[in-house]
Amino acid sequence: MTPSYQPNLEFNAGAIKPVECLREAWDIIKGEYWPLFAVSIVGGLIAGFTMYILLGAMICGIFTCYLKKIDGAGPVNFDDLWTGFKYLGPSALATIVFVVPLVTYFIVIFVTMYSPLIVSAAMGKNADPSIILGTFLGALAVDVVVAIVMTCIHSLMIFTFPLIVDRKLSSLDAIKLSARAALKNVGGIAGLIGINFALVLLGQMAFCVGIYFVIPVLTATSLVAYRKVFPKIQQQLHQ
Repeated sequence: MTPSYQPNLEFNAGAIKPVECLREAWDIIKGEYWPLFAVSIVGGLIAGFTMYILLGAMICGIFTCYLKKIDGAGPVNFDDLWTGFKYLGPSALATIVFVVPLVTYFIVIFVTMYSPLIVSAAMGKNADPSIILGTFLGALAVDVVVAIVMTCIHSLMIFTFPLIVDRKLSSLDAIKLSARAALKNVGGIAGLIGINFALVLLGQMAFCVGIYFVIPVLTATSLVAYRKVFPKIQQQLHQ
């Protein structure tokens, strides 16, 4: 049986050019950088203060504001942040899948950070430097592996929340479609990760607080890339 035609599930392969996305993103948001900055910071603070319970809602609200600007659907409206609450249910599973690797990573980091000290304390005066060094290197290897796994999971989910907002998909459908699209745009996504890493480093170099000021650029760049892969369709977002 031939499946029904679903234009909202179509995507472009090999569509992401990272540097082009960065330039286009800045051109789009520079006129309303500060409203988008405010939306991003307030949304992030609410997500953090609620122990990530409202993370999905805040991400969806933030993305609504950015997509509205990217799509030329009107000026940035801070009130659009609160529209994210209607996606609290649909984004719940995606939020869990997104947060669990993060929590796991931080737990692993915490455990492995102290493992050499624990080994040293347990051995006391008979501590063998080679064993302590081996423990440290083993812990470092575990950290690297967990970080790679987390990065892969989050890379496959890169389009999940935009799809929930833009295509009105459930978490499960958005995760599956995002993974398929990500695998067809691996090179571009890898480039985006590289650019994001460089911007974060620049932000850290600016007395650490600079990282907050690159958040709108990072977000806009990712969503411009999303639009390259999932072009705008009529009457789906800004009605």
